[in-house]
Amino acid sequence: MPDQLFPVDDGAGGTESSAAELAAMPLPARMRPRELAEVVGQDHVLGPDGALRRAIDEGRPFSMVLYGPPGSGKTTLARIVATAADAAFEELSAVQAGATEVRGVLDRARERRKGGRGTVFFLDEIHRFNKAQQDRLLPAVEEGLVTLIGATTENPYFEVNAALLSRARVIELQPLGAAEVALLLRRAVERREVGAEIDDDALAFLAERADGDARTALAALELAAETSGATGRVTLAQAQDALQQRAVLYDKGGDRHYDLISAWIKSTRGSDPDASLYYLAVMIEGGEDARFIARRMVILASEDVGNADPQALQVAVATAHAVEHVGMPEAVHALAQCAIYLSLAPKSNAAYAAIAAARAEVREHGARNPPSALRSAAYPGAAELGRGIGYDYPHDHPGHLAGQELLPEGLEGTRFYEPAETEPQMAERLEAIRRARGESGRH
Repeated sequence: MPDQLFPVDDGAGGTESSAAELAAMPLPARMRPRELAEVVGQDHVLGPDGALRRAIDEGRPFSMVLYGPPGSGKTTLARIVATAADAAFEELSAVQAGATEVRGVLDRARERRKGGRGTVFFLDEIHRFNKAQQDRLLPAVEEGLVTLIGATTENPYFEVNAALLSRARVIELQPLGAAEVALLLRRAVERREVGAEIDDDALAFLAERADGDARTALAALELAAETSGATGRVTLAQAQDALQQRAVLYDKGGDRHYDLISAWIKSTRGSDPDASLYYLAVMIEGGEDARFIARRMVILASEDVGNADPQALQVAVATAHAVEHVGMPEAVHALAQCAIYLSLAPKSNAAYAAIAAARAEVREHGARNPPSALRSAAYPGAAELGRGIGYDYPHDHPGHLAGQELLPEGLEGTRFYEPAETEPQMAERLEAIRRARGESGRH
């Protein structure tokens, strides 16, 4: 694959695109910044003290993984890095490239190095390479044969080999804000890259609904301009038609999957039904598996509501059944009902804390034998071993309560469960039981 330089000559016959070729490109490609001053957004990494900014200003690139959502400028920054370093720019997509293509890039890099010129190797969607493919890049990165710039929309700490990450720097890019996308759209109109003007409300719509993706916004603007007709103006209706429906940025197997369910759990635990419904809507619109959401609801019902409202678990389990038996999209109503119920339910993590304390005891000190009186006597010879002897049957006592110690030797009087203030009935019942069993002095 020949070098795709932007905009420098690669020394091997490649030159920057001609004016005719640029004119034939889609609007997002024509509007791609050629220099750092044209880049919009990413101030957190392009500020004066940023490592990426210094690498560009000094023309001294380093291997990196650019991690960010679509349309946030990963390819643009990689090209600018190469241009600033006067290095050849090689670009491959991990979706299509294999060992042959990568070998070709490295062979050309060796030839250039003989002439004293470096190579920036931009590997888009680097997470698509498997471990073996990623490992093959290590020697070239270690010896400085290429400066590797990987790009990914997935969390690289999950998707990129640790060995490769240790030789590269992860730089996270943020989605562009609506104001930044609007700036790019205005720039395209002012430069007459599209054959139409655009109404303010149409521009605001595209900027807001592009979800931070500059490529999406510019492509929609170009399409709307092409359909503007004799008026020469892009209206709101044409912008809406060009963009169709906002594509929700969501990956069921990636970082957003965990971020969104985490936000939903914390919002519901925080008793905010509006936030809970919002994050639920994002997951649903993004195509999240409804069964996964229902499972998290069942977990939250016990972990965060618990016995402050025992019915919460019933509601969550019923929701899970509804998802299985009704399916989507109709089950969305059950999910919404459950999200609201769990948000407004009184909260208690007493059961969660109690089992955590009990498990910590077992892990630290091991599993102690139950008292002999509690052990099974349902087999021949059990009595000779003392099993079951002395068991005090609770139903033989008033209130069906006996005072016999039930914890193993050495744990007498230990308490793992303490009701929360949101569990008044449980607290009252427990206190009555403890008094009747003579345990009021336990700690």
